[in-house]
Amino acid sequence: MAFMRRKNKTQYSDSCNKVFGYWRFRTMYSIMIGYAAFYLVRQNFSIAIPAICSDLQITKSDIGKVIAIAAILYGLGKCFFGMIGDRYSARYVMAIGLLASAFMNICMGFSSLIPMFAIFWSLNYCFQSMGWPACAKMLTHWYSPTEIGTKWALWNTSHQIGSAVIVSTAPFILAHFGWRYVFFIPGILAIFLSGFVFNRLRNTPESLNLPSVEKITGIASVAESEKWKKDDETPLSYKETLKLALGNRLVWFVGLANLFVYICRMTFLNWGPTLLLESKGSSLAGAGFQMVGFDLASMVGGLCAGYVSDKVFKGRRGPVSAMCMIILGILVSILWLIPQDSHITSSICMLCIGFLISGPQILIGVAAADFASKKAAATASGFTGTLGYAGTALAGYGTGYLADNYGWSAVFVMTMISAAAAAVFLSLTWNKRSEVLAKAENKKD
Repeated sequence: MAFMRRKNKTQYSDSCNKVFGYWRFRTMYSIMIGYAAFYLVRQNFSIAIPAICSDLQITKSDIGKVIAIAAILYGLGKCFFGMIGDRYSARYVMAIGLLASAFMNICMGFSSLIPMFAIFWSLNYCFQSMGWPACAKMLTHWYSPTEIGTKWALWNTSHQIGSAVIVSTAPFILAHFGWRYVFFIPGILAIFLSGFVFNRLRNTPESLNLPSVEKITGIASVAESEKWKKDDETPLSYKETLKLALGNRLVWFVGLANLFVYICRMTFLNWGPTLLLESKGSSLAGAGFQMVGFDLASMVGGLCAGYVSDKVFKGRRGPVSAMCMIILGILVSILWLIPQDSHITSSICMLCIGFLISGPQILIGVAAADFASKKAAATASGFTGTLGYAGTALAGYGTGYLADNYGWSAVFVMTMISAAAAAVFLSLTWNKRSEVLAKAENKKD
């Protein structure tokens, strides 16, 4: 791909800029469609559970064990496949992961015994963990540190898009075709979408003979960009990748913050309706309405947090994330202390909590990629995801235990403490940004 430099500045021909812009747009819509497809073959199980239990006389406890095993493997898989994604083509990693998840869903549809469900669903979650790190790598290679917060947040809406599609269509499939087709139909669709992902995506700009994103946006000098390009063409060993990602204390700070962020997030996502019913006196319909508002506000909040971290804080993710968690902790205390019949106040609190929780969740992944550099972005992002799912497990068991033995007040206190702990770890990265931006800022000074 031909391009030219003018007057010793990092500028390129219009044709080069157009080609680069085309591939950025193509990458974004492809990873959004691809990651939404992962959710088609992940969220379908929850819709099929009642019918499976009734048809096969399987207990909820058995199903719960299947889900727990799968969640643990998913968390571990994020870090493992992060290393794979950093060393090999993220395009292949994402497409193969989606294809394998599709086949595991088809196997689920043919299963009738709990051991088979456990094996196939656990394998599905292993392959599911290939999606996030692959997307993290491609985002960091196609979007500069000055805009990646916004773009990452935009990509993150694929979570809600995929969930909304399967949650709205799976009940129809279940009613007309039976629970097995809740796995068959999304699985077959995901097979075709894996081919779409493989066809549409390319690993990096350099793989298309385009300049690096730092070079084309003018963040780095030509000499620096050529050095990075040469470095990128020589993959690190697994040991070097781990050292770059896990040997960085800033990655550990945001990873530990993610553990506490996920305790807050999953407490409301998994237990929100029950919490509202039992502690706030909401009706089932009212609780459902509040959770819909929670999800919608989460989408908007993530986009706003990404934009503010890019444009207002110039690539610093810590201030936005820390402030979100501080305000979230205050809102949780208000929700805890308001009277049971304060339904309007309760709804406003849930709306605001949803708005605030998504930003830190998204920006922690961005920050991990920033701190570890493009060479280990997938590993670092996967590692924070692993700790996030440790938080999910703690929220799942801890919330149930505290509610049963100490009441919902203990759950509110746990959530407030978790929000405060997340804010502390995030504040330790307050003035930190990617090395590329830090160097560019120093040159200006």
